[in-house]
Amino acid sequence: MALKPAPAGRFDTRLLAPMMLGATLNPINTAIIAVALTPIGIALGAPASTTVWLVSSLYLATAIGQPLVGRLVDIFGVKPIFLAGGALVALAGAIGVLTPSSQDSIWWLVAARVVLGFGTCAGYPAAMHMIRAEAERTGLESPAGILTALSVATQTVAVIGPTLGGLLIGGWGWRATFAVNLPLGLATLVLGWIFFPRRTGLEPAPENRPRIDWLGVLLFAVAMLALLVFLQNLAIGLVWLLAVALIAGAGLVWWEMRAAQPFIDIRVLIGNGPLLLTYLRSMLAATISYLFVYGFTQWLEDGRGLTATGAGLVLLPIFLAGIGVSISFGRRPEVAGKLLAGSIAQLIAGVLVLFMSADSPIWFLVLAMLVLGIPQGLNNLAIQNTLYFQADPERIASSAGLLRTFMYVGAILSSVIYGNVYGARATTAGLHTLGWIVIGIALVFFLITAFDRTLRDIGGSEPTDAGI
Repeated sequence: MALKPAPAGRFDTRLLAPMMLGATLNPINTAIIAVALTPIGIALGAPASTTVWLVSSLYLATAIGQPLVGRLVDIFGVKPIFLAGGALVALAGAIGVLTPSSQDSIWWLVAARVVLGFGTCAGYPAAMHMIRAEAERTGLESPAGILTALSVATQTVAVIGPTLGGLLIGGWGWRATFAVNLPLGLATLVLGWIFFPRRTGLEPAPENRPRIDWLGVLLFAVAMLALLVFLQNLAIGLVWLLAVALIAGAGLVWWEMRAAQPFIDIRVLIGNGPLLLTYLRSMLAATISYLFVYGFTQWLEDGRGLTATGAGLVLLPIFLAGIGVSISFGRRPEVAGKLLAGSIAQLIAGVLVLFMSADSPIWFLVLAMLVLGIPQGLNNLAIQNTLYFQADPERIASSAGLLRTFMYVGAILSSVIYGNVYGARATTAGLHTLGWIVIGIALVFFLITAFDRTLRDIGGSEPTDAGI
């Protein structure tokens, strides 16, 4: 099937379907598994200490795989890597469906989640690469509308994911949370094959393709794996993992500074201070967000005495407000105001936590979640737009992948924080400690934003994509 030429001077909206689907594959599988852990544990006789690897394995695979897959997109183009990702997603779904019902088979499901993690790595870097390529083709350097649609799509999935997971389990059992990846993976293959071009113009010609820096990839993977496993299992006996992470990290920096075609261009990254601050903001914002989504949820059930359904309903305003804010302000390309407003809202949300108790009225809890929804929308949107302008166009996909890596590091840091603060029970005293931690992180976020003058130049005078 031959497609008509893309419209001149306008973003090709036919690309939206595969872009949005690809970008939502990871968050939808992150959300669905939350309600599937208990049914899987009961069905396979696996304890919670084992089923938690169904979550951790996806985080680890994604944190390591995003920059690698992004680099492959930069080198080989969107289409082949996007299609390979869709195939891996479908394969992961098949493994989950065919896994036998025995206690040892839980590790087959963990393997499926690892495959799924690598498969879903392709979506977001491919979307960012495609947006940059369209900007180059059309001359519209500020595609705020498209970037907003990407942000809203991933946030919407966060809202419907747990509900979808519950419906799937209620109708067809826990295997349905894996089986859903079969049609999703096939849809990714079909849409990517039909709508994505063979070449975008950003990738090098076949004869000029750089070699893949496999030693850099290996050192990065070892450093990240050791660090993330150590953070998830803080213990004196595992300090050696931290040592491995530091040694591998130092080796990565040493090698990449000398490599002719580095996996992560450390020299450029060190010289791009604003981009490093963007990665730091992504990690800090994710840490705060996941502290609320998981740590606050535990307190709602333990400390406030709500049911799981009631706790979920209290959290819903975060995502609804985030989507509303993204839609309302997304088409404005400026980022400085969004980040400052988001950082102040984070501070206010942390302060509100200090006034919560076991008797706090529901309206007060909902108000706090509405306040938190403001940075959920503004920060995610602004960080994504900032990366788009700060990254080297030839490395936009790998830069986007590295952004997701920092986000997942923040998610894992949050689990370490609330796990150590709460201990056996999520008490109100522990919640107040989390509130002070949120305030501290939000202050750091505010300071590195307020004093970053480069943010004022982003999106202020560029033409928008109103012609989409």
